[in-house]
Amino acid sequence: MNMFELLDQDAAFFELAQRRNVIFYHKGYFSHSIVAAMSEVVKLQLEVAGVNAPTRRKLFSSFIELAQNIVHYSSDSLVEGGEQGGAIREGAVCISNEGERHLMLCVNPIATTAVSNLRERLEPLRNMSLEEIKQAYKVSLRSDAPEESKGAGLGFLTMARDASAPLEFAFCPRVDAPETTLFCLKTII
Repeated sequence: MNMFELLDQDAAFFELAQRRNVIFYHKGYFSHSIVAAMSEVVKLQLEVAGVNAPTRRKLFSSFIELAQNIVHYSSDSLVEGGEQGGAIREGAVCISNEGERHLMLCVNPIATTAVSNLRERLEPLRNMSLEEIKQAYKVSLRSDAPEESKGAGLGFLTMARDASAPLEFAFCPRVDAPETTLFCLKTII
């Protein structure tokens, strides 16, 4: 592919992102320092886009949860976490708006063996009322973090609490790597 073909593809992607009202998009590697830098961009982009303060807070909070999910649980790592520093892992996050609604999408590879456990944690959130989600959040705050959790175990509850519709998720097996499944999560705020 020559340089002009690449430029045409870049221009087409840019136009598509504008038509879809993409506020922020990153596909690549995530680490704690990369997430910190991206969070500054996300804050500014939301402000420039004219998003009201309460919605900005919810979007920013969900962005942090999605990005941390990638840093902690993506099965594709460039560098594993350890004494030298944090992990650098692959995934993608997109924030766009459709009128008054904002969509957040996250995709990252996970171990296929983790799918059923993750599904068991997410499925109940689909049917819980906002009051039930808030109650579960309070209970989780008072209890110990789940053994397999690398955070406080509040991420999905935080996103569900801030969402205006139930969280949507899917697991897409990878034909080329059966030990890996793509975890896709969508929240509407």
